Amino acid sequence: MERTQIYLTKREREALASIARESGVSQSALIRQAVDEFLTRNTARDRLPLIREARGLWKDHDDLPDTREMREEFDRPLFPGEENA
Repeated sequence: MERTQIYLTKREREALASIARESGVSQSALIRQAVDEFLTRNTARDRLPLIREARGLWKDHDDLPDTREMREEFDRPLFPGEENA
């Protein structure tokens, strides 16, 4: 483990201290847990298996909307007489 320093707001520091007291877990352990959860959600290689699993998911469907029609709908002005920006 490597030592590091972080800056917390007063509110963050007080909330972290409260959670640590209530849970009996050190503030450092709580911060490491939060960082681990953040890294799990945001690491691209963790998402790669999900992306591969989803590949071709809709290939056999014939009930999907026409993308050209959808795009034209998005490009239409919301109100009569208004131009799109």
